[in-house]
Amino acid sequence: MSEEIKFSTDGGLATIEMTRPRALNALTHGMVREMAVKLDDWEHDDGIGAVVIKGEGEKAFCAGGDVRAVWKSVVEENDGKPSDLSKTFFFDEYRLNHQIHAFSKPFVALLDGVTMGGGVGVSIHGSHRIATERLMFAMPETAIGLFPDVGGGWFLPRLPGETGTYLALTGARLDAAGACVLGIATHYVPSSRLEGFEAQVGSAIAAGDQPRAAVNDVLERLAEAPGPDPLIAHRAVIDSCFRAGTVEGIIDALSADGSDFAIQTRDNLLSKSPTSMKISLELMRRGREASSLADVLLLEYRLSQACMAGHDYYEGIRAVLIDKDHAPKWDPATLAEVGDDIVSAHFAAPADGDWSLV
Repeated sequence: MSEEIKFSTDGGLATIEMTRPRALNALTHGMVREMAVKLDDWEHDDGIGAVVIKGEGEKAFCAGGDVRAVWKSVVEENDGKPSDLSKTFFFDEYRLNHQIHAFSKPFVALLDGVTMGGGVGVSIHGSHRIATERLMFAMPETAIGLFPDVGGGWFLPRLPGETGTYLALTGARLDAAGACVLGIATHYVPSSRLEGFEAQVGSAIAAGDQPRAAVNDVLERLAEAPGPDPLIAHRAVIDSCFRAGTVEGIIDALSADGSDFAIQTRDNLLSKSPTSMKISLELMRRGREASSLADVLLLEYRLSQACMAGHDYYEGIRAVLIDKDHAPKWDPATLAEVGDDIVSAHFAAPADGDWSLV
């Protein structure tokens, strides 16, 4: 067990704790691999009834995958060419996402703080997602030249109306109430009431309660109403404008609406990677018609490898995390330059092979 992640068991309850608080518990490749091994063990261990996953500290559950490490492995260590890490990180991360999706026992994520990208991937596919008042949820990948992955192409299109498309393209943030209303979180529990959560669940399982009933019974005692939906005033604009078939159509619809929210949303979109927005919208539309998470993860792996072979990911990471000038120079620079051929090429099978579950 590394210093990045801790595993423990108490009676019938297993706990995963991501222990990189200074990095907002960002998910490294090593953490992905260790978690996968443990989940496989616990899946087949009759003594384990449920799993809880949480992040160390009060700032973050998990702020995402360690995209900076992937950037470094390519830009600084491999002469700008895709690296072993830029291939295996996404491959293994998506397998872990599916492993959580298929996990047969309660998998409970404590979303206490920043939850973005890869942190969403290790929580959204589980049975229970508990939001606290400190939750800040977002899928901000279009700002760094990527797309909402880790199964974003599966769960986002299945949110009410066009809210998933809105979140995917804009990277908009949600609080606990917003996450609960949309179904991203299943329960709202104030952080002050979470302290005894694991002990209560563990005691109930040890006393012979069925694990799922034990989790549900404890949550019934601890959960509270999350508050009003912060998007309620804008849902009509979101559903109307983001149903357009193209990114240009969405931007035109926002401009035509003319409300403060619509114009702010339009201007936000215009700051994102044009390529990222177009492949993300296509992923939302394909994902909505997909029959399984595995089918979507295969598409996402293809997109990830196309992004690793491109320009905008490295420029986005430079602008946001390395130089922090927040002035990326996207290439192509405009939506008009990102033709259907470029979008289609991103969905083609990688030369080094497709993603698979086996």
